[in-house]
Amino acid sequence: MSTSAAQTILPSTETMICAPLRDDFGTLISGVDAATASDETLKKVVDQFERTGAIVLRDQKMQPEDLKHFLRQFGELEGHTLQEYTLPGHPEIYILSNIVENGRPIGAHNDGVGWHTDYSYKEKPVKCTMLYAVEVPAEGSDTLLADCCAAYDALPTDRREKLEGLKLHHSYKFFMENREHGRMKLPPEIERANPDVVHPLIRTHPANGRKALWPSTGTVKEVIGMPGQEGLDMLDELIAFVTQDQFVYRHKWQVGDLVLWDNRCTLHTGTLFDDKKYRRLMHRMWAKGGVPY
Repeated sequence: MSTSAAQTILPSTETMICAPLRDDFGTLISGVDAATASDETLKKVVDQFERTGAIVLRDQKMQPEDLKHFLRQFGELEGHTLQEYTLPGHPEIYILSNIVENGRPIGAHNDGVGWHTDYSYKEKPVKCTMLYAVEVPAEGSDTLLADCCAAYDALPTDRREKLEGLKLHHSYKFFMENREHGRMKLPPEIERANPDVVHPLIRTHPANGRKALWPSTGTVKEVIGMPGQEGLDMLDELIAFVTQDQFVYRHKWQVGDLVLWDNRCTLHTGTLFDDKKYRRLMHRMWAKGGVPY
């Protein structure tokens, strides 16, 4: 994503300081209390997100209502397909955790490991994902974000032309029945509510017009026009290309971190940690998106 590599101070009633996360991707925002920020400042936070693909705010103290108010600046809140681990009284907030209380996990564990983009199996995949760190391991459990616009720009012209127009068959049923961590046969009502969809391999960002490679993993059943293993092998090659170190930002979590990334132009994955030694507790939320084109 394109932004100035130099640190920028934006005029505001608060002092908002912006610096790139890496190269031309993402923004580290300082000087903003997300729970109390003015409307003027919040609009500038959203602008940084739209232009740079991800934002990080550290040392935040957010209650559930604060999280919902903040994310509403980016769009309408998206619900969760599975409700088992949502925060009581706040169905828009999903718990990621390895903590067990009274013999029962309080959240989903090892969720989101493997390069993907959220809700790619929906007709309208989510616009952005937000994670808030309540408790984090001392090591491991990083989140990696791949800049799909930079990856697209780095492709040779002839390669772009061959990929243009290809479409991917996404399937929630396929994903849940084949995922590595916890395979699950969908209840009929969940399957009916999540029919298969087809999305472009290369999508255009609606806010800035940039093109992004958008391959994802897990939910893709086949490449339309390249059925069988040939298409899936090509997809694996593209994911390996997009997720090279030169395109990836690695976020090392601290308590109070608030991180949002743009699912329209990134892939992401979590990393594992020693779950016998450390505890992890994160709150995850989504804002609704549009139909990819």
